Amino acid sequence: MKKQILIVDAYNMIGNWPKLAKLKKADHLEAARDELLRILSNYHKQSNSEIIVVFDAMFVPGLSKSYKQFNLEVVWTDEGQTADSYIESLAGKLQTSLTQVTVATSDQAEQWTVFSQGALRKPAWELYQDIKRANKEVHATARRYQDENAVRHSPFNEQQLADLAALRDHLSKHD
Repeated sequence: MKKQILIVDAYNMIGNWPKLAKLKKADHLEAARDELLRILSNYHKQSNSEIIVVFDAMFVPGLSKSYKQFNLEVVWTDEGQTADSYIESLAGKLQTSLTQVTVATSDQAEQWTVFSQGALRKPAWELYQDIKRANKEVHATARRYQDENAVRHSPFNEQQLADLAALRDHLSKHD
């Protein structure tokens, strides 16, 4: 099975995901960045992909660095480098016969460039929907385990439950 790497164009997600776009418009860009990293960190646990989140220096000049946070690799490009050019170069380097790279961006030019290198492309809205779907699956699984656990800790055995059901049915006939 190929190693899966998801490269995320961070500001593209912030501009296209409703909650993050609202934070950005309200001049809370730092909160939007933090929320994006939190969301992607949770998704990382469900996606079985290495996730690289790329911010360009457009809003935070002179910051160029790379670090691990919340099981994500977070990259800030050089002041003169766009996230698009960094992502295109990185996708070309990482895409191999043993590694499948997917780039999350709604920038069409960037999508075509990474696609021509063999990487897959995923628009911002599609990643947003994938994350929502994954969260629903986690909640459904948690609820199912919770329900199974509650039944497992019932003080009654199967025969007692059957006898109680029969008694309930008998009593409801005589109401």
